Amino acid sequence: FFFMKLFISLFFFAMYDILFYLFILYQKVKDRLSESDCVECGWLLDGFPRTPAQAEALAEAGVSADCFIFLNVPDDVLVERVVGRRTDPVTGKIYHMTFSPPDDDEVLARLEQRSDDTEEKVKVRLEQFHANVDAVKGSYTDIAVEVDGTQKPKDVSAAIMSAVEAVLA
Repeated sequence: FFFMKLFISLFFFAMYDILFYLFILYQKVKDRLSESDCVECGWLLDGFPRTPAQAEALAEAGVSADCFIFLNVPDDVLVERVVGRRTDPVTGKIYHMTFSPPDDDEVLARLEQRSDDTEEKVKVRLEQFHANVDAVKGSYTDIAVEVDGTQKPKDVSAAIMSAVEAVLA
């Protein structure tokens, strides 16, 4: 009985910490988005919200977007893109071992792969994504734009700019 009470107490303390952290996080996002540069020039949340709870918390915090862009990319392409990604720790530049490798052997030798850019971890992230994507998209149906993310980067960029310009017109 003592251990059960202890577990319940620890659980509630942990939940309190998580909720407090989320409150602080959403407050910081809300504060940042209300700064003059964001108000005047706009803002982008990359990969956020990821869950229906996050979308709801943003709405409750008064954060609303003009456009929700969803890049459609098949899982196998995403895995290939992520697993091949490398970062230069000196410059911070991101390379891809297949699509945009560095020209310099010295840079190539120092490239690092993020610990979560393995095929196994990407597949876990994709499972979480697929479990939540429809509900998140459902929060933004009136402002959602889907873009084919398998196109050339300049074409993806053009499609995104066209969507944003259409919303702002």
